[in-house]
Amino acid sequence: MGVGGNFWDLLKPHARTEGFDFLRNKRVAVDLSFWIVQHETAIKASVRSPHLRLTFFRTITLFAKFGAFPVFVIDGTPSPLKSKARIARFFRLSGIDTHDLPRVEDRISVDRNSKFAKCVKECVELLELFGVPVLEAKGEAEALCAELNRKGFVDACITADSDAFLFGAKCVIKSFHPNSKEPLECYFMSDIEAALGLKRKHLIAISLLVGNDHDLNGVQGVGLDTAVRFVQDYTDDDILNKLHEIGKEDNTSLQGGQSSDTNSRKDREEKEKKKQENWRLRVCNKIAMEPNFPSSELIQMYLCDNHSYFSDDDLILSWESPKTEILIDFLVFHLRWEPSYIRQRLLPMLSTIFLREMANNPIQTLLYDQYEFDSILREKIRYGHPFYVVKWKRAIPVLDNVVYEGSSEGLGTGPEDAIDVDEPVDLTDESDSPKIHIQEGCSFLLTDENMDLVRAAYPEQTAKFLQEKEVKRQKTPTTTPPSETSGKSDSLKAKGAQLSITEFYRATKTQQQTAETTDLTNEGEETSTEKRKASSSSSTLSKSVRRRLLFD
Repeated sequence: MGVGGNFWDLLKPHARTEGFDFLRNKRVAVDLSFWIVQHETAIKASVRSPHLRLTFFRTITLFAKFGAFPVFVIDGTPSPLKSKARIARFFRLSGIDTHDLPRVEDRISVDRNSKFAKCVKECVELLELFGVPVLEAKGEAEALCAELNRKGFVDACITADSDAFLFGAKCVIKSFHPNSKEPLECYFMSDIEAALGLKRKHLIAISLLVGNDHDLNGVQGVGLDTAVRFVQDYTDDDILNKLHEIGKEDNTSLQGGQSSDTNSRKDREEKEKKKQENWRLRVCNKIAMEPNFPSSELIQMYLCDNHSYFSDDDLILSWESPKTEILIDFLVFHLRWEPSYIRQRLLPMLSTIFLREMANNPIQTLLYDQYEFDSILREKIRYGHPFYVVKWKRAIPVLDNVVYEGSSEGLGTGPEDAIDVDEPVDLTDESDSPKIHIQEGCSFLLTDENMDLVRAAYPEQTAKFLQEKEVKRQKTPTTTPPSETSGKSDSLKAKGAQLSITEFYRATKTQQQTAETTDLTNEGEETSTEKRKASSSSSTLSKSVRRRLLFD
């Protein structure tokens, strides 16, 4: 999608991999249509409403794991150029010769099919229940994402459509893999310019030469390497004007000029320079042979400064609290999930939003109107990054003083349907599920939270935790290294050396003590086994019961 000729392969060596904190407290524009296309092509057909499922989990990932503020953008009415290209692509993939078909009108606009439009509508409804802003573009969603990035309304764009660079994007996140140490694959326009010497208009010129979503053909005989080499000979301000000049030249006169111009240069230029000039003239000949090249309408579309239905002064991005109960009803209806499972998966996002609100304006004191902050239990390293394990308390009646440790097995994975995507999201990630503890009539949740966010929301409790941690560290005795004698003895035993008389009797005594211990263990084995069975039978509950103990 975007610029043709394997354009992403050109940019790949200059990509950056960023960690979890890259999007922390940053705004990011998401091309929702691209996500839905991924859902249609990558997820198995047996999955119920895959567009809703993956949008649900990815949105929670952006909030909870990355700490971002997502803004979703949907396509508007496709441009006539895009509609023509879409029709041409359909016939090309169908093996139909487009030359035998009637010519498509220049101003025709073809909307996406009704199935895709239904998916978009449902995803928008889901996102509005999440409380995140959703914007509609005049045309392409990636164009509005790039405009928001260029004007500073967002810090990055999430899209795999390389057209975003042509529309002026400064930072594009092509993909993200939440379960890795460096989950974000980022492309910065500044890095592309520094490494390749290519600016925005250079990239537009390359797309005109090799083809794009709006013009599939480009210039016949010109590939990506040739296009890059050609545009690098001109400045960013001159390249588009140069293409116009070449396109207006008469092909015959251009070829005739090649002979005389080349002959005049033989006397004053080196052979390598003549070779370069001949190559450039051959490219110019190919460009001049294309009718109506370059497309002024396409250039104007890429350089347009307004891809939205609102002005910059009217744009106010705001994030509201999720409408949790309505959201649960929506997902129960569309995905047939249990309410307790939905509440479980929502909790990491709700805790992140709650900590943000506590840091800015500590009015509410209860998470999800049910749980209060209890303490910081410990520090935890997850995917190479440190987090606090936060303990939340809720008093509920229980049957016994037992502990239930939530996990991918114990808490369940929701519906029994598999996914298979190009950019996988681990829907059964144990760290994303709250750990459930029930003791002394109280229910506790354990969630992994960003350390800076917890510190901002609860500075006193964080200071207390750090102080207790330091005291515990000072009280921890240092281990005494083994004596040289014992080390020597172990070394001799490992080598199979003969033992001295003292070592022999010591070893014999140890074996006798071990045998006596084994006998005692065997005698009490039956009793221990019975106790373990009794304990297991009283503490093992089904997945649904565990979730309902906590969320229902």
